[in-house]
Amino acid sequence: MTRRTVIKAAGAGTLASGFATSARGASRAAAGDTLVVVEKSSHAVSFYDVASGRRLATVGLPDYPHEMVVDSRGRFAYVGHYGVRMSSTAGEGGAAVFVIDLVGRSLARTIDTRPFRRIHGMGIDREDRLYALSEERAVLLGFDAPATDEAPSRAVPTHGVKTHLFTLSRDGERAYVTGLLSHTVSLVRPYDAAVPPLLVTPGQLPESSCLSRDEKTLFVGARKSAALVAVDARTMKVRHSRKTGGDPLRVYTLDDERLLVTDVVADTLSVWSTDLRPIRSLKLDGTPAAVSLHPAEPLAYVSLLGTDRVAVVDLERLAVVGGFGTGSEPDSSVLLPAASRGASRR
Repeated sequence: MTRRTVIKAAGAGTLASGFATSARGASRAAAGDTLVVVEKSSHAVSFYDVASGRRLATVGLPDYPHEMVVDSRGRFAYVGHYGVRMSSTAGEGGAAVFVIDLVGRSLARTIDTRPFRRIHGMGIDREDRLYALSEERAVLLGFDAPATDEAPSRAVPTHGVKTHLFTLSRDGERAYVTGLLSHTVSLVRPYDAAVPPLLVTPGQLPESSCLSRDEKTLFVGARKSAALVAVDARTMKVRHSRKTGGDPLRVYTLDDERLLVTDVVADTLSVWSTDLRPIRSLKLDGTPAAVSLHPAEPLAYVSLLGTDRVAVVDLERLAVVGGFGTGSEPDSSVLLPAASRGASRR
């Protein structure tokens, strides 16, 4: 096995070299960019200027919003109302999708999803059709015109238990849904509920996943098994599994050859090859909850629990190059480049 190199980040506000830094030094490409962050225990979505770390606006929401996606025009964000702090928290939870106006930086409206509750996983396809996952009912909801829909357009059962997150194919024809209590990943067809789901057990407590660029392989983080698992995205057969030695909470595709993994026990951000070899790892000064990737630059924005900060990470050097404070328990985020925001205003 390739030896893993651990790069320890210096404390907040310094680079490993010892020089002072801020989000301003992260990259010239960051000038004018905005990071939209779900702050689940502040019960809000906030907008931050990446270059300065300045909070631009905050949209208050009902208790405990969690996951978020943004449409292709950067016009609306859709936030699931989970309604409880953590997956282990008892309670009915929320039953809504919040529609955030990204230009006006306000709550545009709320889509009622009752009787489907604990809305957590969110996805959007290349046609800007929206998908939201009810953990309580183990049902994947679809919204064909989310900018105007008042209720779901469709719903398909996932055959998992305590379904938490999902990965969507670009065309929206396949969804891969993780079940925390069933320890399964289900391949479901959002537009044909008559097709039985295909299930696999990749390990214990699978939570997040991502598809390879060619959408032929699904990569799954099995948390209690401390493993990364490669699954055939069509047959749902396990191809390969590799122990990580920690708790792989979230898995992201960087390119054709690399994955990015957050570990909430070791507090690390790690790069793995797509054939599941460890490459490099970065120690963080907080627990990495979620990552937002810049669409054009090698930058990652890592939400850190406990310290209530976003760390800006240069993916080429795998080093913290900036960061800024947030509200309580920053979670999912989306980076809005300056160019895309300008286009949405025209």
